[in-house]
Amino acid sequence: MSANQILAKALFRMNLPISAKNVFPSNIAGLPTWYNLRVNPKGYLSRTEKFDAVVAKNVETAARDLEQVRPGGYFIFDRDMKFAPERSDVTIWPLPLRELSEKVTETVKIRKLLTNMIYVGALSQLLKIDRQILAQVIADQFQDKASLVDLNLRAVDVGRDFVQQENWTWPLTTEALPPSEELALFIDGNSAAAMGALVGGCTFMSWYPITPSTSMAENFQNYCEEFRVGTDGKKKFAIVQAEDELSAINMVIGAGWAGARAMTATSGPGLSLMAEAAGLSYFAEVPAVIWCVQRAGPSTGLPTRTMQGDLEAAANLSHGDTEHIVLLPRDVAECFEFAQLALDLAERMQTLVIVLSDLDLGMNFHPSREFKLSNREYDRGKVLSADDLNSIEDFARYRDVDGDGIAYRTRPGTMHAKAAYFARGTGHTEKATYSEDGENYARNLSRLKKKFSQNRGLWPKPIENLKTQSDVGLIYFGSTSQVIPEVQESLLNQNLQTSTLCIRSLPLHEEIEQFLARHKKIVVIEQNRDGQLRKKLAEHFAGHAAKLLSALCFDGQPIAAEVVTREIQKALQASVDTHRGGTQ
Repeated sequence: MSANQILAKALFRMNLPISAKNVFPSNIAGLPTWYNLRVNPKGYLSRTEKFDAVVAKNVETAARDLEQVRPGGYFIFDRDMKFAPERSDVTIWPLPLRELSEKVTETVKIRKLLTNMIYVGALSQLLKIDRQILAQVIADQFQDKASLVDLNLRAVDVGRDFVQQENWTWPLTTEALPPSEELALFIDGNSAAAMGALVGGCTFMSWYPITPSTSMAENFQNYCEEFRVGTDGKKKFAIVQAEDELSAINMVIGAGWAGARAMTATSGPGLSLMAEAAGLSYFAEVPAVIWCVQRAGPSTGLPTRTMQGDLEAAANLSHGDTEHIVLLPRDVAECFEFAQLALDLAERMQTLVIVLSDLDLGMNFHPSREFKLSNREYDRGKVLSADDLNSIEDFARYRDVDGDGIAYRTRPGTMHAKAAYFARGTGHTEKATYSEDGENYARNLSRLKKKFSQNRGLWPKPIENLKTQSDVGLIYFGSTSQVIPEVQESLLNQNLQTSTLCIRSLPLHEEIEQFLARHKKIVVIEQNRDGQLRKKLAEHFAGHAAKLLSALCFDGQPIAAEVVTREIQKALQASVDTHRGGTQ
């Protein structure tokens, strides 16, 4: 992975639109791993089904890897593999990695590792990557370890020299472009989210390790140790690796009740375990944030594959009548922004906020515009100080004073006789006293519903891209956004113009109905089996349910434009066939 990242970062520093997707196994048995790079002048950076060039080092997958090369493409393979590739429509080049590694070092143990940098060198020569750029990336990768920098550069040069001696050439060369605002950063979503949490004022995180969210918590700790340590050496943050996910979310709720901005990071299995505590946050109205990096489920599922299968679970996590604000970042910039927004919303709404990223967005590198820092103050919501309480005759923790469903709260330690209350997960009155009275309970649940229905303007609205001649609308969310421009171009080449709507949060905004009304057919694109967003839309906008179709991708692979285009065509054709059958 380090070698491939060096290649990817070198291409990025040439100001080229590039994406990097690491496809790796979930165990430690040494099973096959792939690393897919895509450079595209139009900025189309989603996964492709076929490749222009493949470098194969694993005999177990070599035959399959050869099949994935496009006709006219290139297949470079480790000559020492017991594999004899045969394809007449592909250029095949053997790379003697073991022999070349002997030119780099006499240490046998290190040679196998350095074969990765040898093929990076070979590719860099073929792609015409400036050696100085490559050398700088290697220096940055290994930082203070000068011996490793020199060793890896020697390996790169051996690979470059071999390509020159063999006179290998191909038409896949690259050329540096002028700097672009859209290519200011090359970063993964988990790092971006950790930065956002830091900037957003998070001072407490509890978590239990789980792929693919672990790096979010680890990065947050690294940032805190750099930026949240006072001049006196005292840490101004607390990070706890809990014994399980239920403990982690309970700690977050405790910290939120105490006045800290608090968050936990998890994935689908952890989200399931947090269900009971999610209801506590909702009903006792305590701020909390869950950052969920989705993977393929259910159960353990495919732990290192990507998915969008937690939407329904997140929206109503817990038993009983419960709903949550769910934020759906579409790129790494929104991972940064939504981490801050989630903390604001949790305190403003006094509730649990769940952010749904996914493995592809969270763990893979994506180009991005520069993150913008805001000078605005944190939104701490309706918090009463001791001075505020002096002017209030009768403070009731769960009373709707302003008519928006959001009550006022105090923080522990507020030095006033009126400040104390019980944050109850049981039935309670406006004054937080225990109650099993049915009317009182129903009134409280109705207020909670009102709190969500009257404050939807606080969470992100959909982003609409309308085309005047479009009868077909595409609705999507999250990392699916990376395929949309390419899919639209492909459909336009088939004389089908489409409009798009990107959903960025739940509960759904009423403005969505305007988009639904403008189109005869709506295709909802999702990375799950059951069309979870489509079901939400059909339930909320029942009058338009008949026009809602599904294009579903759920094989665990990062989403590909070719696959989505085919699924849209199938959905539209099926709707035509159904209509014809009905009229007959």
